[in-house]
Formats: sequence, C-alpha cells, structure tokens
Amino acid sequence: MSGVNEIRSTFLDYFARNGHEPVASSPLVPRNDPTLMFTNAGMVQFKNVFTGVEKRPYSRAATSQKCVRAGGKHNDLDNVGYTARHHTFFEMLGNFSFGDYFKERAIELAWNLITRDFGLPKSKLMVTVYSEDDDAYALWKKIAGLSDDKIIRIATSDNFWRMGDTGPCGPCSEIFYDHGEQIWGGPPGSPDADGDRFIEIWNLVFMQFEELAGGERLALPRPSIDTGMGLERIAAVLQHKHNNYDIDLFQALIRASVDAIGVPADEAHVASHRVIADHLRASSFLVADGVLPSNEGRGYVLRRIMRRAMRHASLLGAKDPVMWKLVPALVREMGAAYPELGRAETLITETLQLEETSFRRTLERGLGLLEAESKKLGDGQVFSGDVAFTLYDTYGFPLDLTQDALRSRNISVDEEAFHAAMAQQKQRARAAWAGSGDAATETVWFGLREELGATEFLGYETETAEGVALALVRDGKAVEALEPGESGFLVLNQTPFYGESGGQQGDAGLIHGAGVKLHVTDTQKKLGDLFVHAVTVDEGTLRKGAALELAVDHKRRSAIRANHSATHLLHEALRLTLGDHVAQKGSLVAPDRLRFDFSHPKPISDEELREIEDLANEIVLQNTEVTTRLMSVDDAIASGARALFGEKYGDEVRVVAMGEGLPGSNKAWSVELCGGTHVRRTGDIGLIRIVSEGAVAAGVRRLEAMTAEGARKHLVGESRLLQGLSDLLRVPVHEAGERLTTLLEERRKFERDLAEARKKLAMGGGGGESEIRMVGDARLLAKAVTGIDLRDLKALADEGKKQIGSGVVAIVATSEDGRAGLVVGVTADLTGRFNAVDLVRKGSEALGGKGGGGRPDLAQAGGPDGSRAKEALDAIAAHLAEA
Repeated sequence: MSGVNEIRSTFLDYFARNGHEPVASSPLVPRNDPTLMFTNAGMVQFKNVFTGVEKRPYSRAATSQKCVRAGGKHNDLDNVGYTARHHTFFEMLGNFSFGDYFKERAIELAWNLITRDFGLPKSKLMVTVYSEDDDAYALWKKIAGLSDDKIIRIATSDNFWRMGDTGPCGPCSEIFYDHGEQIWGGPPGSPDADGDRFIEIWNLVFMQFEELAGGERLALPRPSIDTGMGLERIAAVLQHKHNNYDIDLFQALIRASVDAIGVPADEAHVASHRVIADHLRASSFLVADGVLPSNEGRGYVLRRIMRRAMRHASLLGAKDPVMWKLVPALVREMGAAYPELGRAETLITETLQLEETSFRRTLERGLGLLEAESKKLGDGQVFSGDVAFTLYDTYGFPLDLTQDALRSRNISVDEEAFHAAMAQQKQRARAAWAGSGDAATETVWFGLREELGATEFLGYETETAEGVALALVRDGKAVEALEPGESGFLVLNQTPFYGESGGQQGDAGLIHGAGVKLHVTDTQKKLGDLFVHAVTVDEGTLRKGAALELAVDHKRRSAIRANHSATHLLHEALRLTLGDHVAQKGSLVAPDRLRFDFSHPKPISDEELREIEDLANEIVLQNTEVTTRLMSVDDAIASGARALFGEKYGDEVRVVAMGEGLPGSNKAWSVELCGGTHVRRTGDIGLIRIVSEGAVAAGVRRLEAMTAEGARKHLVGESRLLQGLSDLLRVPVHEAGERLTTLLEERRKFERDLAEARKKLAMGGGGGESEIRMVGDARLLAKAVTGIDLRDLKALADEGKKQIGSGVVAIVATSEDGRAGLVVGVTADLTGRFNAVDLVRKGSEALGGKGGGGRPDLAQAGGPDGSRAKEALDAIAAHLAEA
C-alpha cells in the first residue's frame, strides 16, 4: 500500500469496519458555516451535529474531506511551491464520534491504524498532549506503551481547540513522525520545533467542554471526538518521502505539466511545476463545487489561484494556455474518489482556458510594466504601491501576484500606498455614481456595496445555506436591528436566494436564527451583485451580525426554474417556426406563469402556435441534462449562443444548453447566455402550455405560457369546462365544437330575422310615435322608436327616405339604459337646401349631447337623455322651418 488512492480507501475501510459511517466530502463552499470562505477542515460539515442543532442517523463517521486554505484567516497561498507541505487544496482524513466513544477508543483506533494497517514503526512516532490533560497522557502510556520522553506536554493553545470564542472546546493530542536526524529540527515544544524533522501527521481533538462568555468551562454531557490527518502528509510518510510534492499524486500532475510545457522539473523550475500542480487541484475542485472566477469573494480567490499558476506557466516559457490541458490527468488521479470532477470536467476545462486566454492578453504588458518599474530597485527595496495598484486595476494583477513576482529579488511592495490608491478609486466611483440621476435616490446601497463587497451567490448549487446579517435597511437608512413586525431589507455575506434579474423574479423563503424568525418576500440585486432581501420579522429581533439559516421556498423556486427553462425552449421553437428574425424583446419568469416578448410583424396562426408548442414539448420529453458552461461573450456568441434582450454581460458568461440538436450535430437544441436558475433536466419542466398570444407594440408579439403543475391545472380546468359544455349541449366531447358552431349560426340567423322584423315594425308605425308632415314645402318623417339596436339606425333612415321619396327623415332610438341615438337623412334632391349634419346637431343638443357628424345626406349623433326624444324631433322640425 503506497498510492494516495489506496491510502484514502484503507483509512475509510478501517473506520467502516470499526462502526463508522463513511460520509462523502461536503462541498468546498460551506453550507452551514457562513463565517468560512471555504471548507478548511473535516469537522465543518459536522458543526451543527457537534453543537446539537442537527441530528444524524449515525453517531460515528469517517470522511476524506476536500479542503482549501487560500483566503481569509487560513491562507497558505503565498507559501505554496516554496515549502514541502503547504497547499491551497488538500484532503483531510478524519474520524468523528458524536457523543459515542471518547479519548480511550479514539487513541486506540488511531494507534492501531498507523502502526498495524499503515505499518509505521513505533520508534518513529511521538505524541503531544495538552499540559493539563492527565487522562490523555495516561492513555497513551497504556495503549501505545510510549515512554515519557515520547509524550510531550504542551501548555499553549496549539493543543487546546476551540470552535469559537464560546461553544464546544477541548484539549488536543497530536501524533508526530520523525523523518530522521539527517533533517534539521527538534521535537515539538523544543527551541528547534520549527524544523522539518518532526512532522505532525494527525490531530485528535477531545471535545469535552462548553466555554461560556467570560471564560467559564462546563463539562459537556456527551463529549465527542474530532480528528484530522492530512492525506498528503501521511502519503509522504508511507511513500518514504519528506516533501509532499514527491508523492505519487503530485508527481503524476507534475509530469503532465512537464509534458505540456516542455520544461523539466529540475531545481531551477520545480517550484513553478509544484505551483501549477497544486493550483490545478484547487482551481478544478472549486469550479466543480460552483465557484467561478470573478473580482469578488470566493471567485476572486479562485482567480488569484488560477492566475498565480498561469504566471508560473509563463515563467516556464509556455506561450499558449496550458492549465486546461492538465485537467484529464487530474481526473485520472482523483476522479474515482470525487466523481464531481468527471461531471464538471468540461466546465473546468473551459473555465481554465477562458481565464488563461483572458489573462495572457494583459500578462505580457503587465510584466513589462513590472519589469520597467522594478529594474531600478535593489535587494530589500520597496516597490511603488501606486504602480502595484495600476497593475491590479489595469492589468488584472492581484497584489499577491505582484509580490510573488518580486519575491526572488527580495523586493517588497508598499501595501499602504496600494490600499490608499484603492480607496481613492472607490471614492471617485462613488462620487460619479451619486450624480447619476434617478439612481442617486438609493445611495444607501452604494455605500453598503463599497463597505461589504459583493454578495456570494450560492443558489446555483443549493437552496439552503447559512449567512451572516451584514447590514439592515429600513426607510432608506441603515439600522442596527429590525423589531418584531417590522419590514426592511437584509444584506448577507452569502445567500442561496436569487436576486431578480434577466426577467426572473427574485426568490422568497424563510430565514431563522437564535430567537428570530423572518420571511423573505422578494430578493433584488442592487449595483449588479449586492443581493438585497426584502424581509418581515415574524418573531424576535433581527440584529446586525446575526448568524442565520437560509431556506429558499423550494416549491416556488422549482416552478420558476421550470418556467425559465421553458422560455429558452419557446424562444428556439419560435425561431424555427417563424424565422430567424425572431429575437427576444423582454420576458417575465414568475412561479405561476411565463411571459415572452419577441419580434414578429403579424399575429401567429393557430397552426403555428400548435407547432411551436409541440416543438418545445418534444425537447421536454427528451429529458436530457441541462448543462451550464462558462465562456467569454465573444466565444459564446461565435458558438451560436443567443444573448437575451436587455441583459448586461461581463467578460465571462454562463452559457445554458438544453436538448439534443440535429442528428450528427454536437450543438444542443437551445443555447443561450443566461445567468438565471434552470431545471437539471428538460423533463423537470413537465409540460409547456401556451395560453395566449397577442400584440404588445408595433412589431412585437407576446406569448404567455404555463409549465409543470400550472400547465396541468390549466389543462384540467379546460377539460372540465369542455366536459361541462358538452353536457349542456347533450353531445359527446368530440362533437361539441360542431354542435356549438351550428347553434351559433342558428342564433345569428334568428338575430338577423329579429332585427329585420323590428325595423319593419318600427317603420310600419307600430314601433313608437311617428308622423309624416309638411314643414314649409318639405316633407318630414319624424319617428321615436325603442327596441332597436342603435347600429341599425342608418338602415332605418335609408328605409324612411324610400318611403317619403323626397324629404327629410329624423329617427330617435332609445336604448334600455335610457340613452338615445339619433339619425337624420336627407334625400338627394334636397341636400342643396338642407344639411343632415346641421339638423342632427340640433337634435343632439335637445338630447343633452354635443355635436354629431356624417355627410350632408346622412348624419348621426346621440345623447344621454332618451326621454327627450320628442323635443329632439321638434328641434329638427323647427330648424327645417327656418331654413
């Protein structure tokens, strides 16, 4: 047994035989500890188990936990490549007892594993215990038979572990391996302890107290065990190596680096190859766990790691991007133990290639500036902080990359001047933004964004997490607390809640912490990456700095995901059906529906709508995986990805692909640039049902649709409605349409016949008061009628003109609501003397109306008071008499 993979499996198998549950490694982005940037120890995923907040179905566990230490409190980045045991990414082997066994069993298990299963000689081992832990001291003598000089008491905090300022804590016991007297260094606790001869390989934490505020310690009712053994360190020991980078895993990665770059890993170049190998692991695992390079938070740490490796590749003479070529070697070495590497291999490869391609565009110019500004400096001198800031701001050089480049010449950087230049830039940006019109009304968000940085979004990978309340806002001002019943806005360091953007509505859900419960009604993004949660406090007081548990409304998020993915499928179906001119002009993705606006010059036929819906649902039924890739905007567009209307894109974009394309084609059916959340597989959409189509502006149409449960309920409702209709018609469902068409046609015929009968009745004298009289030398047919549709008045006027031959016809019709319609007709021979428009206006005034219009031979008007029909007719007669 010597290979890293074999050592890992031997460890896990050993503890499984001894009653432990093998538990998979948790992600590198902690879900249950918002104070950590990355998972940095095996116990992180069990934090809530140790504190009693969470219960698991087992009381013993064993893990190989992937860890990163490259940011925040635990930052080993600067040492990587230059020392034997520093890494950004490493694996922590650990066994855990949650109130089950304690010190004696923990020591026994550890000693038997390393001396029997791993076969380490007892003579090469020594241990440390906390100076006051007599129990551990005695147990090591009893179980391991170690002599007094091999059990060293340590009085410092190195051998006393704390979870935090308060909470679980307890003494530690560390196991050390002696690499031999040929290596300088002394045993732990000695003046030469910093040497490399005695190396800690395993730390056993005896969690037996709870520390209260003020320093008082109480014995825990169920003490627990937390251990950690670095896989790379124990592999070095078992493979008889002193340097971790000489173990089989790193040697395989270094060989891949040598082959790709063509430069041997000799003394002059080995440090760079080690940096590349180490940073390849960290970068790949971070991307696999959902972290992507950015200029903030975890993404910025990832970018620093990537660019540091890429600079070392450049130092070795690489002219083209090389990191991405090493991913297959990493997957071969570690993919079996961590399947997520294989699943994310494409994303990892593309992310590394994109980042290195982007970085190389500026690396040469940046290094030129760095060389020009530093060549006049000698050993021990200080590099300009202002120039370091220019390298950061213009060329994308993180400060530590500049420091690393100057390390070999023993030149430091003026960090104070660097940070002062950074502060001045922020001040200029704030002043410019504050004068940007309407946006200046929300200056509170700019101040918070500047103070707090970007919010870390975890929602692509999870719907639950923990976060710290960094800021609270109420009535446009930052506050320290929100009381019960109060509503306001909450900003967290990290969140699984999606902030509204790209048409997708923000998430809702629940948040709770110690003594406080609140619900989230909406989530918005301010200034691009500050996630703001609209909350109402249901119980307790929400205070700034509170640790909170966050849970997105899963049902609502699932519905939104289905609707969002459906918009992509509908977009492509529209383009294939209607033509390439179709482009998105806006969208709304809500939990109950989706709305999609697009360019198209005319209404869509029923046949086209059916084709669009069928095409989209064919892809749903494929149930293929929805994939997400990171690409540059130019590369994404060149590959055929469609950009969404109104979306602002940075240098890097998420490209969402779904569905199988044409046979023989590697291109997915739908490929779009999108930062929203989507289903895992197209089948999760369930069903797409288009419910309406119409115009919203010139050349812009709108589809509204439903998916999943909403579509099912909609179709059920339509089915029940159709069944009810067929029952009323007393025909089978499939005959309902034909029967209804027949009935409607019969109704239209009856309505035509009835209207004709009413007109004849009205003009025959039985429809109301009428008279044909002479006014001067002209004949006037004046008639008031009821029961006539106002739309039929012109036809009545034409009929009246036929009856009188020569003269004027005036008819007033009163509707059921008491309003009146008026028509005046003048026969052709009299239009030179009488104008129908003038006459109808006189009648309209009597009805309480204003104006009227038409032609000299036929005009119409109306009025609100149909009871004055006689006055209207008399007014027309009077005007005739005056003419």
